[in-house]
Amino acid sequence: MENKKVEILAPAGSYESMTAAVCAGADAVYIGGSRFGARAYANNLDEDAMLRAIDYVHIHGRRLYMTVNTLMKEEELESLFDYLDPFYRQGLDAAIVQDLGVFAFLKEHFPLLPLHASTQMTITGVYGARLLKEMGASRVVTARELSLEEIRRIRDQVDIEIESFVHGALCYCYSGQCLMSSLIGGRSGNRGRCAQTCRLPYEVRQEGKTLNKKDEKYVLSLKDLCTLDLIPDILEAGVYSLKIEGRMKSPRYTAGVVSIYRKYVDRYLKEGRSGYHVEESDKRLLLDLFDRGGFSDGYYREHNGRHMVALKEKPAFREGNQQLFDYLDRTYVEGECREPVEGKVILKENAPAELVLSAPGLSTDPLAGPVCVRAEGQEAQSALNQPITEEKLLKQIGKTGGTPFVFRHLEAEMEGRPFLPVQALNELRRTGLTMLEEAVFKQYRREGGIPRTEEKTDRNDRSGQKAVLTAMAERGDVIRELVKHPDISRIYVDSCQIGAECWKELALVCREKGKECFLSFPQIFRKREEEYFRKEWESFLQAGFDGCLIRSAEEILFLREEMGYTGRLIFDSCLYTCNRKAQDVMRNLGADGLTYPLELNGSELSGLDGREEELVVYGYLPVMVSAQCIRRTVSGCDRRTGILKLKDRLGKEFTVRNCCRFCCNIIYNTAPLSLLGQERRAGGLNPAALRLQFTWEEPEEAVKITQSFAESFLRGKEASLPGEFTRGHFKRGVE
Repeated sequence: MENKKVEILAPAGSYESMTAAVCAGADAVYIGGSRFGARAYANNLDEDAMLRAIDYVHIHGRRLYMTVNTLMKEEELESLFDYLDPFYRQGLDAAIVQDLGVFAFLKEHFPLLPLHASTQMTITGVYGARLLKEMGASRVVTARELSLEEIRRIRDQVDIEIESFVHGALCYCYSGQCLMSSLIGGRSGNRGRCAQTCRLPYEVRQEGKTLNKKDEKYVLSLKDLCTLDLIPDILEAGVYSLKIEGRMKSPRYTAGVVSIYRKYVDRYLKEGRSGYHVEESDKRLLLDLFDRGGFSDGYYREHNGRHMVALKEKPAFREGNQQLFDYLDRTYVEGECREPVEGKVILKENAPAELVLSAPGLSTDPLAGPVCVRAEGQEAQSALNQPITEEKLLKQIGKTGGTPFVFRHLEAEMEGRPFLPVQALNELRRTGLTMLEEAVFKQYRREGGIPRTEEKTDRNDRSGQKAVLTAMAERGDVIRELVKHPDISRIYVDSCQIGAECWKELALVCREKGKECFLSFPQIFRKREEEYFRKEWESFLQAGFDGCLIRSAEEILFLREEMGYTGRLIFDSCLYTCNRKAQDVMRNLGADGLTYPLELNGSELSGLDGREEELVVYGYLPVMVSAQCIRRTVSGCDRRTGILKLKDRLGKEFTVRNCCRFCCNIIYNTAPLSLLGQERRAGGLNPAALRLQFTWEEPEEAVKITQSFAESFLRGKEASLPGEFTRGHFKRGVE
């Protein structure tokens, strides 16, 4: 296989999309099997189709990456080995993974399988990339929000392949951090079932006043990404794999987008930056394939912007470019992809016929030379009348219809007056081409994975030990009141809303009242966040926090290795631990405590190991964290942190808080989570701590809520909260 400087990676939501992508020039495809892929509603492949797909891409010198990029529950992990083993044996080129428990499982049981860290892992910088590299990833798929500068920094500091999105749909939320679809409708984006709530209309309100126009209600719907103009910049920043989004799209769409990106990547590789130019007609063709209201360059050159948002409703109908569609169908969707081979047929009197075949472009090891086979057929006879001519011999052997090959060069070596029936020549050709296929496939075949052994699954016994009550707060005045409550044992200070100038004072207040004080780090950790914490590191040390609540994989190495921090680390719920394997991985990464994931129900949580786990029992849960800013979109940036409301079609209002310190938006659920009334079920999990999460509540309200949970969970007395609330997933769970 030819080693290429660039990989065009195409989406395939069906077998037909996969073949169309290969015919259009994709170097690799990513596709889901019947389970565990982040597009549960695509026409994913069953086992037989997946095995055929693996062989198909290999016979054409391409690669196939399988999406195993969902969070897995404990019982699902038990079936993963049997599910994946046939594909591993067949020669699967890589698995794309989100769940760190799955990642560790695959490293253990399928050691020769390359693993790609999915964009769902929210890799936003050097520290996350380095962490995954140390764990054994061969590639990281960067968050879509990264700039060219941030990608270049990863390339310069971490020896790992970089894959980045170059075309297709953009999520409003950082991938892997969205709970909106999940909490509203029970369809989890983390499990491949996103309901695309960001594509719905919303009214933006502030203090009862509507800020957006009537025809600009699609404030969460981003335009599709198109980076034809940026290909030189992206490649020179260090991206190896150019990823096209669209596993839910048609084979025609896949073929069209791949063919155009193939054209421009080849133009850059041939002519360099100086000769690179993009024809506007090709951009129009891409819009003919799919148009959500125009394209944007995405985040490569800027942090956010109104021009990236569709705002208006996608047209229900638009005239299609039938000429383009017919061309794509004829050329790629229905076309045949053939690989060039070289051959030599040897025909001598009274000797077996021979066919020597070689496929230079299909070897996985260029140093070993091309894939070669030699087939032997029937013995040639001496012609009684007219011997076979070289022309007829080459014509008969050269018929490769119905195979993936076409002769680039075919020659004949003949001695004497040989004769062989046409049927025998056909058999020789079929045998040789079949042998060549098998020789190509053999390069990829593996022995099976290492089977699972029975593992001890007893839960850690914490019976008899009562959980303590902790509180996270986004307001300093709330913290000053909460520390007075005798049942609160630990306070988390939110660093997004509470600046470094307050850390020392708040930590001192906690210590004076005998409370532990932890700093809660941001849910997203990028260059801006890193620069802030480096600048304020002395303030952090002077505050003397008892530990940190970390919410991004980036923060693990930043704190431990870069800053030499030795305090305690509690991993928050957005560092997902939906199975025991993931829990073990997080502890090995240095977690002194974990937080139960928010998408499992009580029964599923009971299957996890309860050691040092915190359970969130109250709070307005973040459903989205975005690099976009709704305030900037509807009224312009004023660099002031504030609160807006998003009103949906049903009249429900989501609170939006913009965090200007780190330039992000956090969208919260419409009602707070409350597990009051679920004390017995929650107590059965034996959590180490029960956490209350306060956002915009006033100090008096926060104290009343704390008292209710203390009475209910710690003393077994009845308590209730006024107003609307949700149980989250604690009772219903997700698909």
